[in-house]
Formats: sequence, structure tokens, C-alpha cells
Amino acid sequence: MLPHLISFRNFSIPTYGILVALGFLAGILLTTKLAKRVNLSSESVLNLGVFCALAGIVGAKALMILLGPEYRAHPMEIFTMATLQSAGIFYGGLVAALLAAVWYMHRNHLPYLLTSDQFAPGVALGHGIGRLGCFAAGCCWGRPANVPWAVTFTNPDAVIAADRLGVPLHPTQLYEALAEWIICGILILFLLRPHKNGQVIGLYLALYGVARLAVEFYREHDASNPLGLGLSLEQWIAAALALFGIALFVGIRAPKLEPARAIT
Repeated sequence: MLPHLISFRNFSIPTYGILVALGFLAGILLTTKLAKRVNLSSESVLNLGVFCALAGIVGAKALMILLGPEYRAHPMEIFTMATLQSAGIFYGGLVAALLAAVWYMHRNHLPYLLTSDQFAPGVALGHGIGRLGCFAAGCCWGRPANVPWAVTFTNPDAVIAADRLGVPLHPTQLYEALAEWIICGILILFLLRPHKNGQVIGLYLALYGVARLAVEFYREHDASNPLGLGLSLEQWIAAALALFGIALFVGIRAPKLEPARAIT
């Protein structure tokens, strides 16, 4: 755990921010390489990636503020440095990024499904790297664990709850990072085979939804259970994403593509 990559007197550079930035760069680099294979404009793809990233940041923080009881009790907390540095809630960022992507693709006449397919592996790659930032910062921590790979956070600067310092926990951040990288590999292999436009993004939503649903069983946080059955709000959203992804994957009616060219 390393909340601050560089610290000098009152100045510090958070490790989380650096890893999120690296995740974005890695994801957009992979996406532009994939987009070239299907003759999509690299400039349009890059602009779309930046636009979605900005929308995702706003959406993640907006949902965090909307659902956070501390913000309802103390509204001025919205304007603190802690809120500015916080990652927010991923689902809020995902929904905002998807809406922004649809608007941008419509405005710039980009094919929705084909473009989304090229972004899917990059999203998985970048999100996995970003989860390493969560691990460094101490956020999104797991439940107490008695397993050989349990991790113990000791740095008081970490985002983790004070009563969880010094307690062996499930490294849920690493679970999700590993899942994302496996998903990225699966998506690339599928993308390089004959498929229908829209199936890759559908496969991503399905696989990520299932992975997130599973990881949430080992994650500790203040989670509501609006629909019962022992599932948190995050798990219900994950299940909905998975079902939507499956429906998109099997319901595509577009003609099959020719085998894709290798990534160069």
C-alpha cells in the first residue's frame, strides 16, 4: 500500500492518480490500435476516449455524492479536497461514460456497435490498472480474511476505515484487477475472430458484471440491499449489466464480419 508516490513536506503526488492516468493511457493506446484495423479515425477515437473519461469522472463523483449519507448530513463536504481526490463510484462513471459515448458517436457519425467493440478491451485493461491505484490508496477494501494471500493495511494515510488498519483483509482490488485483465485477453481473442458488431461490448458487460457480482461478496462497505436476497446495490447493478450484456451478445442481428487482421 502506497497512498503517496512522492511526498515532500506539504506536497505529495497520490499513487492512485498516477495509476488511473496510466490506465487511461494504456486503454486508449490499445483502443487506437484496434480502431485502425477497422478503419476508424484515430483522432475521433482519441477524442471520444477523452470525452468519455471526463464524463466518467463527473458521473462517478456525482453518484458518490448522491448516495453518500455524509454529504446529505454535511453538504459542504462536497467542496473538500477529500471529495476532489476521491475516485467516486465506478457505476456512476460507467453510465455517464456510456451516455457521453452515445452522444459523441451520434454527433460525429461513428458506428455505435463497431466503435464500442474497439473500446471494450481498452476499458478492461485501463480499469484493471486503475484498481491497482485503489489498492495503493487503500479504498474499496475487502472483508476480514483468513487466507494466505490476505493483505494488511498499516499506513494511516490510507482511505481505509481506521478500524481495519492492521487487520488481514481480502485484496478485492487485486481480485478485480486480475479479473479485468483476464477479460481484456478474452475480448481481444474474440475480437480477432469472426463476430458480429456489438458482440464484443456485450461480452465485456456480461463478463464484467459476473466478475463484479462475485468480487462484491468479498468486499466490505456500507451497502444497502434495496431488493433483498442478500445482494448489495452494487451487485444488483452488476447483475443488470451482465444480463444486458448477454442480451446484446446473443441478440445482435448484424451480418458476420470477416476474420479480423492481427494487431500491429
